[in-house]
Amino acid sequence: MFKDDQNEIDEIQDNVSNSDLNDTLIDTDTWTWNPNYKSCDVRIIDKNQKCVLFHPSWSQGTSAIRGTKILNNTRSYWEIFLPKRICGTSMMFGIGTEKSRLGSPDYIDLIGEDEHSWGLSHKGFLCHDGEYQKFCRPFREHLPTTVGLLFDGIYGTLTYFKDDVCLGVGFRDLNKIKEPLYPIISSTSAKTVMTLQSTASEFVSLKDRCRAVILENLKCIDDIQKLPLPTKMREYLMENVEPDEITSHERKWYVSAF
Repeated sequence: MFKDDQNEIDEIQDNVSNSDLNDTLIDTDTWTWNPNYKSCDVRIIDKNQKCVLFHPSWSQGTSAIRGTKILNNTRSYWEIFLPKRICGTSMMFGIGTEKSRLGSPDYIDLIGEDEHSWGLSHKGFLCHDGEYQKFCRPFREHLPTTVGLLFDGIYGTLTYFKDDVCLGVGFRDLNKIKEPLYPIISSTSAKTVMTLQSTASEFVSLKDRCRAVILENLKCIDDIQKLPLPTKMREYLMENVEPDEITSHERKWYVSAF
């Protein structure tokens, strides 16, 4: 599940540059960071819910936040921009299931600590199920950096990029994970800022694309139950809907398929 040989890295770099991705993944994604699934020491600091501040005052452990995007059965690319403050015990970029922890009082590599998440740290190590493997050079501290992630739901791979350079395939067999997978970022460092940018995706089947169009045209989650569809089809629509704090007066929900 870890990094492949140099030949594959060179092939990916030649065939899947960032400009290629913009042409190939034609659907611009509108997912954001989820204000309902984060550590208490994480703040979303912009109205578009894409810019995150970790540990606003001082650090008291490890904090994380989850995206609204469900990655399964998609080919998705996103970038995380780090302005300057790259330092500390651990800054991580990866994916995880709903069972992934989003906080710890300890200073740890949170993404990849168990079987529910997969991540890359700024020190150049891949982590999954508590196991580590050297993957790339450590990120230079206090230097603006952009980390790109390409999730391929067909082949089950997660590929990493750094400043427009492909680092290679970090993880494999992710298409075998049946639970919903989400983007996750974490940090132990005080006043860390990470910004989500350049999100794009494509669907791996016509069925998934049709589901996204249907969900896009619904006003609230209850409308799914009103559709004149068989129960199995309504359940399929519900798979890519993440309800949050639904009340009779206000319906707030996230459609993670776009």
